[in-house]
Amino acid sequence: MAIADIPILSMLRTRLQWAQERGKVLAENVANSDTPDYRARDLAPPKFEAAGQMAATTIPTVSLVRTESGHIAGIGLSDSPFRTEAGGNYEVRPTGNAVNLEDQMMKVAANQMDYAGATAVYTRSLNLIKIALGKR
Repeated sequence: MAIADIPILSMLRTRLQWAQERGKVLAENVANSDTPDYRARDLAPPKFEAAGQMAATTIPTVSLVRTESGHIAGIGLSDSPFRTEAGGNYEVRPTGNAVNLEDQMMKVAANQMDYAGATAVYTRSLNLIKIALGKR
């Protein structure tokens, strides 16, 4: 069995990838805090199911493709396998912008803590495997 096949490590890797993608989305929200008609977005947290359920419910998805490398990726054209969610219902400025910077910065801080926690658990799990193999 390869290390990549261990379920807990696979789930932790998925969680780390989600945190990275969420960091990008939150950074876009902060960067566009003054852009007219911009709405904050967020990623839906990954859902982990039993191994038997995941294999049975895997359905191939259809996605949009960018045909020219010079074209700008639109909403939904990111390389992220995670689903995006619309932001909360906040006060909309006269320009149509609905980004709340305080809320976004709180989400960024929480995302950083989640990432650090998942990294720590992943590192400790690898160390336990090394101890079991007698490599320490």
